[in-house]
Amino acid sequence: MMVERAEDEEKWLAAGIAAIQQNAFYMHRALDSNNLRDALKYSAQMLSELRTSRLSPHKYYELYMRAFDELRKLEMFFKEETRRGCSTIDLYELVQHAGNILPRLYLLCTVGSVYIKSKEAPAKDVLKDLVEMCRGIQHPLRGLFLRSYLSQVSRDKLPDIGSEYEGDADTVTDAVEFVLQNFTEMNKLWVRMQHQVLAIGLSGLQGPAREKEKREKERSELRDLVGKNLHVLGQLEGVDLDMYKETVLPRVLEQVVNCKDEIAQFYLMDCIIQVFPDEYHLQTLETLLGACPQLQPSVDIKTVLSQLMERLSNYAASSAEVLPEFLQVEAFAKLSNSIWKVIEAQVDMPILGAVTLYSSLLTFTLHVHPDRLDYVDQVLGACVTKLSSAGKLEDSKSTKQIVALLSAPLEKYNDIVTVLKLSNYPRVMEYLDNRTNKVMAIVIIQSIMKNKTCIATAEKVEALFELIKGLIKDLDGDLHDEVDDEDFKEEQNSVARLLQMLYSDDPDEMLLIICALRKHFLTGGPQRLPYTIPPLVFSSLKLIRKLQGRDENVVGEEASASPKKIFQLLNQTIEALSAVPASELALRLYLQCAVAANDCDLEPVAYEFFTQAYILYEEEIADSKAQVTALHLIVGTLQRTHVFGVENRDTLTHKATGYSAKLLKKPDQCRAVYACSHLFWVDDQDSIRDGERVLLCLKRALRIANAAQQMANVARGGSGSVTLFVEILNKYLYFFEKGNPQITAAAIQSLIELITTEIQSDTMSQDPAADAFFASTLRYIQFQKQKGGALAEKYESIKV
Repeated sequence: MMVERAEDEEKWLAAGIAAIQQNAFYMHRALDSNNLRDALKYSAQMLSELRTSRLSPHKYYELYMRAFDELRKLEMFFKEETRRGCSTIDLYELVQHAGNILPRLYLLCTVGSVYIKSKEAPAKDVLKDLVEMCRGIQHPLRGLFLRSYLSQVSRDKLPDIGSEYEGDADTVTDAVEFVLQNFTEMNKLWVRMQHQVLAIGLSGLQGPAREKEKREKERSELRDLVGKNLHVLGQLEGVDLDMYKETVLPRVLEQVVNCKDEIAQFYLMDCIIQVFPDEYHLQTLETLLGACPQLQPSVDIKTVLSQLMERLSNYAASSAEVLPEFLQVEAFAKLSNSIWKVIEAQVDMPILGAVTLYSSLLTFTLHVHPDRLDYVDQVLGACVTKLSSAGKLEDSKSTKQIVALLSAPLEKYNDIVTVLKLSNYPRVMEYLDNRTNKVMAIVIIQSIMKNKTCIATAEKVEALFELIKGLIKDLDGDLHDEVDDEDFKEEQNSVARLLQMLYSDDPDEMLLIICALRKHFLTGGPQRLPYTIPPLVFSSLKLIRKLQGRDENVVGEEASASPKKIFQLLNQTIEALSAVPASELALRLYLQCAVAANDCDLEPVAYEFFTQAYILYEEEIADSKAQVTALHLIVGTLQRTHVFGVENRDTLTHKATGYSAKLLKKPDQCRAVYACSHLFWVDDQDSIRDGERVLLCLKRALRIANAAQQMANVARGGSGSVTLFVEILNKYLYFFEKGNPQITAAAIQSLIELITTEIQSDTMSQDPAADAFFASTLRYIQFQKQKGGALAEKYESIKV
């Protein structure tokens, strides 16, 4: 049935257009022959087609535009007639003899336009006459288009400042009165459409909801006809602030409030905000806001107020010179009070609406009063009050708006330290769901990193971690299983990066920061510790190095920072990683702490950290590859230390060499054993130069390499690679150059011959990499022989 209605409408429109074209043809023929009476006759018949009630607004507009084009031509003819001596007054009287009122009024408006232009009568008298006579059409659709035509033809003929139509008898006040009167009548007609009974169609068969929806759609198509009047007012040069304040705004608002129509009130309030200058809004803020609570409860007032505050915010941002105006009119207090009244009046307003209002108010406050943190906190507090009635937000649109609200101060101040002064900021965050809470925490961290903001006190760190606690620990009802592993890693890496911005030059304050961080991180659960403990450890080690050499006996200062105290904390902190388990990471951290203790000449502390590393190696690290890596780390770290006495060093060295011989794979054993040779010969420590034990390690490595060769022969039927032998040869050369008396040229010569024999053996499997390695080693020996000097003499006896 809807399809049939649409088809009928197309037919009616086609018939109407055809009738207009036919009458327009005869009208043109009459105009060409200067037959005024026939021209008026056919123009009236043409305009009679606009009397139809069968068309929807969209189709009626098409018909109207056809007639409008013809009326422009008729107007040109009237102008020509007046030039030829025809009296405009006579024309004005003549067109009033048209039979039907609608064609008569269209013709009257057309002649009226010419009448005003001729200046034979005051413009205000003609305009008043026309706007009053248009009351004769009370059908909403026909009346709207008629008055729209009147507005169109009179738009450039209004008496305004600087206009040719301004004079003693005609002032801008007359123009304003005309536009306001036309606006008022058009709005009444527009509102009446909502309540009129459809003359035709199948509305009787449709449900009330469907019929209402159709009417609202039709009205939305016509709203610009009404709004154009406000645009005309906004463009009048003579409408200054005083006239706007005293006449225009009160009259417009009176019509807006009294029409009691949801669609009209929302659209017209929006028009007022968009059409008139920002400075006018600022100076009439109280009047404009006073109308808001009087609007219908169903009006989307949040959008209206948000748009108003957005315009005022942009106005404030445009120039610092206008800011005193905002202070003068107490804009913040008025807006804040108005929003409170609206929210109180509309008890059913969704949380999204209230949060949107507060978000707009906050943006306004940050633009106009950036130095008034109390205003910002007041807005956040009001938001908390509203949120307290809703509990945790689950609606995605509401949470998104909350994130925008919380992000605004960060973006404005570019300083989290300033934001931390806002007592209500964390209270707003509490109403976010867990996922959005994490999103907001990431935003905060990104702001800190982007602006390189340093958090320099433990108190501020505590406040910051209250904001980002969603990343630090599991919140109530938070299930880690629901979080993607990659997202989780990125979240924790963000926290880890944050630690470099938590720093104080005061060691005692820095220790308090470290203690605060440790407290929070240890509550984060085992999954987070591998990400958060390492940066905490390195931050602590940085403090320790800063404290090196400082007098620890500070009388009367229990909380004074000292390396020993920090090392105790580190020992307990790293121990927490055993619950993960993350033994390899813990071992690396213990060794880092051992190096730091060595640098501080704290032998017992360094020994304790090595002990913990050895215990982890023995009890927790079972994977063979992990053992190899861990052992090389232990050997490398131990080789760097200088703080140990003979007994402690022997104990640790003996343990390391013992671990080397117990590795699963022979090549790993061999490499670990010759690595241990460095534990007995340290260049910068004369006390650690035991040539015999170095030689013992290297010989042991050779035996293991030989055993590896034999195992390869049994398993694969051929000799294995000589890579291990070449590696050992390089170790021989290293200690030979360092002056180890136990490493002789004869031993090196013997090893070279052994490798050469193995390479030339028929059973040797081809290994180009090993061959190239050996060749490079021989070239190095040759180079040292040719270089000259004491080292060349030592190499002289070695034949390559």
